[in-house]
Order: sequence, then structure tokens, then C-alpha cells
Amino acid sequence: MIETPIANIFMPVRVLIEMHREEDACDVIVEMEDGTMYTALFATMQYVQRQMTLQYIVTKDLVETPCVRYCAIDTPHILVEQLDRDTIEDTIDNLIALDVFEGLFTRVTETEEETTRRTITDGKLATQEVAAVVVQDVLVCNEV
Repeated sequence: MIETPIANIFMPVRVLIEMHREEDACDVIVEMEDGTMYTALFATMQYVQRQMTLQYIVTKDLVETPCVRYCAIDTPHILVEQLDRDTIEDTIDNLIALDVFEGLFTRVTETEEETTRRTITDGKLATQEVAAVVVQDVLVCNEV
């Protein structure tokens, strides 16, 4: 009999939310049972519309570009109808249940093996130390 491997995902123990000034997006940090931290940007359609308007203003001021509304999203964004804690936490639960959480969130902690073989020029931007500083010293956030 072939056994199906069980997913090795831990459950969240803490969800930190930092609302953006415009209140149409927020940064979310999720700490898992094993201490691993992940981050993603949660946004509403108003955020996307605001980004499109900002791009239109930029293209309007550049002589060589046609005026057009667009939004190019380069980092993980999770679109939701509203940015209340219940919606964010329920979305996280669904992403874990659907086994797509790790594909949509950016892990900001490293394993010990990754830390020991990391060099200054390998392009890593986030480490466990950086995540700890962000959580403790930088974020002004709501916590459960």
C-alpha cells in the first residue's frame, strides 16, 4: 500500500497586521508553530485602483509614454474584499488548507543550514534577524 505523505505545514500562532496609511492594504506577518515567519501584502480592489491611477499620473507626465491606467504587481499580493482581522485570518486558514500558503507568502526566516552557507552577495534580503527586528522594533501593528 502506498502512503500519501502528510503536508509538513505548521499552524499559525501569531498574525501581525500593519495597516497602510491609505487603509486599502496592509502588511501581514504570520508566525508558525515552529517559529518560522512569513509575510505577504493583503490589498483591496481600491488599492489596485489607486495604483492604476498613480501609474496614469506618471505616464501623463512623461512625454514619450501613452497615458494608460495599469497596475504591475511584482511582490505577492493577496486581494480581499476587506482588511478586517477575521477576513485575513480566514484567508490564511484557507490558503493553508488548500496547500498554497507557502507559494503566496514570502518566508522571512532561514534554516540554520541556509544561514551558514549564505554569502553577502547571494541576494537574500530577509533573514531571521531582520524579521525579529521588524516584528519587535519597526511594526506598529495589531496582534491577537
